[in-house]
Amino acid sequence: MSDPAKVRRHAERVRELVASVVRSQIKDPRLGMITITDARITADLRDATVFYTVLGDAVAQADTAAALESAKGMLRSTVGKALGLRHSPTLTFVLDDVQDQVKHIDDLLAAARNADAEVQRLAAQAKYAGEPQPYRVDEDDDDADEADEADEATDTPRGGEAR
Repeated sequence: MSDPAKVRRHAERVRELVASVVRSQIKDPRLGMITITDARITADLRDATVFYTVLGDAVAQADTAAALESAKGMLRSTVGKALGLRHSPTLTFVLDDVQDQVKHIDDLLAAARNADAEVQRLAAQAKYAGEPQPYRVDEDDDDADEADEADEATDTPRGGEAR
């Protein structure tokens, strides 16, 4: 088991090396506008996964994947020599679909915003289903309350007797 900091350093170095080699040494015409976004390497430093994005449509992405696959041997030997490890890590290239996920999340947020606005609009026009005063008020209680208030004002207890 390797030190996690060492693994992160090697992964960053793999990303830098692959990006440099792709930019300067690979002359494949199928290679599109590519950006190496991330690299991850296993704890035993044997397998590295390189994430990339391609500017363009599905055809450009497929062509770039084929170009990277054909240049994998050269990239692996360059990475192995530069890292100075006993075993050169095998490289796996994965199309990074972060932009598609960002667009999907933005669409979901817009839909939620629209749904919230619709709920707000409906709530502003809402009315009670029943009467404005849903509780029953006894009119007899109102008369008794008025009598209590009158008794308190004259300081006489109920029944009219003076203290």
